[in-house]
Amino acid sequence: MQRVILVGVNLNNDPNFAHSMEELESLAQACDMEVEATAVQNLPAANAATYIGSGKVEEVRRLAEMVQAECAVFDNALSPVQQRNLQEAMDVAVLDRTNLILEIFGRRARTREAKLQVESAGLQYMLPRLVGMRKALSRQGGGAGAGGGWGAGGGLANRGAGETRLELDRRRIEKRLAELRRELTAVEQDRATQRKRRRESVLPSVALVGYTNAGKSTLLNAMLDVCGGREEKRVLEQDMLFATLDTTVRRISPGDNGDFLLSDTVGFIDKLPHALVKAFRSTLSEAVEADLLLYVMDFSDPHYREQLKVSQDTLRELKAGHIPCLFVMNKADKVMEEGALPKLSGDRIYLSAKKRLGIDALLAAIREKLFSGMVECRMKIPYTDGAAVSWLKEHAAVRTMEYEADGVSIFAECRRSDMARLEQYLCR
Repeated sequence: MQRVILVGVNLNNDPNFAHSMEELESLAQACDMEVEATAVQNLPAANAATYIGSGKVEEVRRLAEMVQAECAVFDNALSPVQQRNLQEAMDVAVLDRTNLILEIFGRRARTREAKLQVESAGLQYMLPRLVGMRKALSRQGGGAGAGGGWGAGGGLANRGAGETRLELDRRRIEKRLAELRRELTAVEQDRATQRKRRRESVLPSVALVGYTNAGKSTLLNAMLDVCGGREEKRVLEQDMLFATLDTTVRRISPGDNGDFLLSDTVGFIDKLPHALVKAFRSTLSEAVEADLLLYVMDFSDPHYREQLKVSQDTLRELKAGHIPCLFVMNKADKVMEEGALPKLSGDRIYLSAKKRLGIDALLAAIREKLFSGMVECRMKIPYTDGAAVSWLKEHAAVRTMEYEADGVSIFAECRRSDMARLEQYLCR
């Protein structure tokens, strides 16, 4: 296990600074790092050359030496220059928050698409750091070339390689990025085909979105349990950051023909690297094209409001800010009496996915959001069009059905689009 120290700068007395440092420690632990010490500094602005002040650099260097730390992990993203200068001054590996997130994503990716996206984001992160080292590597034997790869070991280990080596590395990365773009385009085309098939099924889509470790996967499993879903349809649920990287889509069947598709998506985190948001755009397209978003929050976390803002800002960046939503205040049993759950307040619902408290109420709220525009209608469908009867039974809430001499008389509640599809059978 790698021994590390954490370093943070509190800019202008940021009220969320302490929480950000706690989150950084969780990220380090998720990378199997052992945090030996923490160093912080209050500054009006980050130092352009070393992020922290020169005196603090020396203090961190001595602290790392004292606790025998192999690496210093910084809370914010470091520029290539800052990372290089800090590493030269402190003589230990230097990583930033982006490094840690990329490392976690690299370890947790399971599907081919997720692995391609993580590799693409990692190379995009590395490329400007190569360019930033151009001057230092222009002489043989010059400079330390640990420009910040995304592995926990850190750096590119190009010490003394020279500009020719740098150019070769840059071209190799650019070539691989081009290959990844082509592969991801092909994967996205496959995903688009899958989405098209799902749209043709006429089932509405709901996406679970929100901060990492808020309980999205647990909520999906809870809805499957309540609706009689098969055991093999369950997804991994673990109390860890970024347990889910690959989008999973499940059909939820609460009854009364109120079926919908539910997507479990990758969680967000503060200061999520832009390259990762961009790289995971296709994965998050399940949320972008959803009919309803469920913002899942850990209501027991005192910072849930800030976490919600991070999620909303990220989805706005993905052009999904206009989609109707419900706010799911999960883990409410930790701060409320269980007997008071579920609690509904406008578009908010307080529940506990782990204890299966409030799932029925959430399903009712989802139905209200998805099917509130449904209308009642009467139809007479001839026996020659049995397919229309089957289709209506699958996609509408059939209240009564009577078999008469000239056809099937049906009283149903359906969407206006479904009614228009069978307009020729409407009873005027």
